[in-house]
Amino acid sequence: MTKLEKVLTDIEALSKDEFAQLRNWFIERDWEKWDKEVQNDARSGKLDFLKKEALDEGNSGSLTSL
Repeated sequence: MTKLEKVLTDIEALSKDEFAQLRNWFIERDWEKWDKEVQNDARSGKLDFLKKEALDEGNSGSLTSL
């Protein structure tokens, strides 16, 4: 049995509450990774096109308020 197969088997054996805790843990980790990616992309300039687009829209008067 591979390591992954063991983990999957162990997950299947979790109670409903334990499974919910695990799911929440995964969701948190996923958001943390996403936040770090966005921060790194912003620092490296990969998202500069979004800032330029927003500034251009604002300067042209076509930016709408939420």
